[in-house]
Amino acid sequence: MSELSSTMRDYLAEIYRLADQSKADEPFVSTSALAELLDVSAPAVNRMVTRLKELSLLQHEPYQGIRLTETGQREALKELRRRRITEAFLVKVMNFGWHEVYEEAHRISSSLSDSLSERMSQMAGNPTRCPHGEPIPSAEGMLPPGDDYTLAEAQQNVNLEITRVRTREPERLEYLGALGLLPGTPIHLLHTAPFNGPLQLKVGREYRIIGHNLAELICVRDIKSS
Repeated sequence: MSELSSTMRDYLAEIYRLADQSKADEPFVSTSALAELLDVSAPAVNRMVTRLKELSLLQHEPYQGIRLTETGQREALKELRRRRITEAFLVKVMNFGWHEVYEEAHRISSSLSDSLSERMSQMAGNPTRCPHGEPIPSAEGMLPPGDDYTLAEAQQNVNLEITRVRTREPERLEYLGALGLLPGTPIHLLHTAPFNGPLQLKVGREYRIIGHNLAELICVRDIKSS
């Protein structure tokens, strides 16, 4: 949709991200959560929600919140494609750290044309995932179904592979990097303490202990036994 402004695309992308982090089957996003994420006022969010609703890009249900329509989701994923390609470009071509690229990519991608974004993708080796492990949508705004879940939900004594990390806070990303907890890394979950206690992991030959809150931000999938 060529009439969408960069701000509209930004809203759609952030609504998608909030919904993706929800555990509900058909998640609604609260306008207050969206305002907090974007650091804008509640009236500004309400005005944008009205405009996006008029364009049939989202639905707004009183007392439930907002959710993207099929068209809105497709446009959100196109924007996320530009962002994630930019992140991969900054890391693979320009040697930024994975903890440095989120804000930079956010600023750069808002003004990128599709042709420039595709050239950046080629220069970065046509990545299928961003540096944080998030899948890069197709140019048509499509994603394959995911098969991962959070580390906090995993069973004890299982072999896992980290698929993606859902935080973009530089300090947390640096910490995870220092622990070796990067997308694509195989790990073994040894023990989870009760009552949302810490988790003990084995990463290669080394042991790690992380808190439950951090485990909720790490997504994993099972490694099938051969």
